[in-house]
Amino acid sequence: MYLPDFDYYCPNSVKEACEMLARFGPSAKVLAGGTDILSKMKQEMLAPRVLISLRNIERMDVIQYVPGRGVVIGARATHNDLVQSSILQKRYLSVCEAAHSLANNQVRNRGTIGGNLVNAVPSADLPPILISLKAAVTLVGRRSSRILVLDEFFSGPGQTAIGADEILTEITIPDQATTGSSYCKFGLRHSGALAVVGVAAAVTMKDSFAESVRITLGAVAPTPLRSEAAEKMLTGKIVTEDLIEEAGQCAARECRPISDIRGSEEYRREMVRVFTKRALRSAIRRRQGENENAGSDR
Repeated sequence: MYLPDFDYYCPNSVKEACEMLARFGPSAKVLAGGTDILSKMKQEMLAPRVLISLRNIERMDVIQYVPGRGVVIGARATHNDLVQSSILQKRYLSVCEAAHSLANNQVRNRGTIGGNLVNAVPSADLPPILISLKAAVTLVGRRSSRILVLDEFFSGPGQTAIGADEILTEITIPDQATTGSSYCKFGLRHSGALAVVGVAAAVTMKDSFAESVRITLGAVAPTPLRSEAAEKMLTGKIVTEDLIEEAGQCAARECRPISDIRGSEEYRREMVRVFTKRALRSAIRRRQGENENAGSDR
């Protein structure tokens, strides 16, 4: 398989890149890690006439903690940058784990968090945990920039709210009272598998009392899906095993899975029930520094 002909540009600033996007219009695509777009070009699924690389734009791969804002992740940070980040390991280990569950080491070395979000694949591993952690994206265009909470970024498979001349430059996980978070994924292989079901949970606990709960489901709807009914069921209550079981059942009812070669609708609903319980248990235990093993969930 060969790449089709294209013109390649490597601007030195976000502003210059946005100007190029505006100039070339729909025939141009942004290139970061290239793990998705180059593969699609080889398979003749995409044929952009222009690729605009972000490789020369400084500090777009930096992961840092900014007081008053939170953890700020440059859009060109690779998945292995997330895995190895001491800042994320200390503050949001669940993000490191979600990144590590993605594809394989070769892809993680090249693929970027920005590309993962902009591609808007329903089974992507990073959106559920980032949404549960109230993350927001910064979108920069020719004339202005805006911040959008990640809940509002995805509009459908492969579709986002990003404008024609906009570039996603960074992701911010804000300071928050979350005491524990977790991402649990089920795939058909141990390594490199797309998620059949992914469930992320972030909780703020006071002893056994749940002050806040956010649960996000992946691969079971056209976009990442907050399980708001399950969240409300748990918030403001003392969390028991019976309540966790009810929350799992509630999430299974809320999801909107399809049947495909990786699993039937009914199977995915059952996996949502199981993995919602696992994610909740893991998030609650994490604040106590206990072992993450969730045990049997049948």
